[in-house]
Amino acid sequence: MKQEHQAPLRVLLANERPEHLEQAAVVVTRLGHVVVARETNIAAVAALTEHGIFDVAIVGVGEDSEHALDLIGRIVREANCPVIALLHAENAAFIHQAAKRGVFAYIIASDSPDSQLESAIDVVLHRFAEFHALEGAFGRRAITERAKGILMERHAIDEDLAFLLLRDQSRRSNRKLIDVAQAVLDARALLPDNAHHATD
Repeated sequence: MKQEHQAPLRVLLANERPEHLEQAAVVVTRLGHVVVARETNIAAVAALTEHGIFDVAIVGVGEDSEHALDLIGRIVREANCPVIALLHAENAAFIHQAAKRGVFAYIIASDSPDSQLESAIDVVLHRFAEFHALEGAFGRRAITERAKGILMERHAIDEDLAFLLLRDQSRRSNRKLIDVAQAVLDARALLPDNAHHATD
C-alpha cells in the first residue's frame, strides 16, 4: 500500500476497453492515488493533455497495440508525464516500440489475481515517485548552481562565498534556499545585459 509520507499521484488512465479502465481505476484508488481522468480514445486524451496536469499515466494495452502506442506517444509528447504500459501478455515487439516512444515502465498483468496486479502497480508507482523526487532534487540543485554562478560573477567571489550569501539570505528572510536561488535567477532575467556586469 502507499506509504503515508508519499503524496498521492495524479493519474491519467487510458485504455481502449472501458472495463479495463475501471479495473485499473479501482486498484490505483485503493493504493491511495487520484484518478484524474480515464479515457478510451486518442482524441479525448489529446484534449485532456492540453489542460490537465498529471503526474503519471497508465495506458492499458489490449488487442489494438497500435492504439496503445499512439496513446503513449501522445501523452509523452503533450502531457509531459511518464507513461506506464499495462500489458495483459508478454509482448516483446510492443515493449520495444513503446520504449522508442518514451514509456517509463511496463507491467504484465496476464492471469494475475487482483492482489498481484495491485502489488505490481504499487511497485512501479513507488519507483516513479522516487524518480520524480530525484528529478526534482536535480532540478533544485541546477537552480542553486546557476544562482551561485550569478553571484560569483556579480560580486567577484568564489563558489563557497556565493553559497554563504544564498544561505544567509535564506535565514534572514526565513525562506527556503531554493526560493532565494530562484529569486536571484528571476532578478537577473529582469536586468538589461549591460547591468549584469555593473558595479555597485
